[in-house]
Amino acid sequence: MTKPSDLPGMIGDETVSKWFEITQARINAFADATEDWQFIHIDPGAAKASPFGGTIAHGFLTLSLMSAMTYDANPGLEGVVMGVNYGFDKLRFLAPVPAGSKVRGRFRLMSADDKGGGRWLIKHEVTVEIEGSEKPALIAEWLGMQFVG
Repeated sequence: MTKPSDLPGMIGDETVSKWFEITQARINAFADATEDWQFIHIDPGAAKASPFGGTIAHGFLTLSLMSAMTYDANPGLEGVVMGVNYGFDKLRFLAPVPAGSKVRGRFRLMSADDKGGGRWLIKHEVTVEIEGSEKPALIAEWLGMQFVG
């Protein structure tokens, strides 16, 4: 556990999550949850003829996994009552994530601002890497508000 007062001294520190497998079943479940059934995600036969050569994960599926990645990679903050997504200053999808591949999150703490009232605005530069690929799936500057009680 990290003390909130230690956060400013951790600016620039990097952590890395474990690998998360992107199975076709996970892609299909995300398609059902979001009602995004585009063939490049759910139809291996049709997707094989696409420029991707097979099915790929939804960009938003990859983005959504950042929550699990941060829980895995980053130590908790002492006294946190809750944390909420606050948004993104930057987000770019750079490479498709093929079904059957693995991804992980690389987090670099960019800022940690005490907003008063027990609120800390935390900003991470996040790179979601694809195992075996030089090009990442996405890069983002992710904002989270932590409420410390």
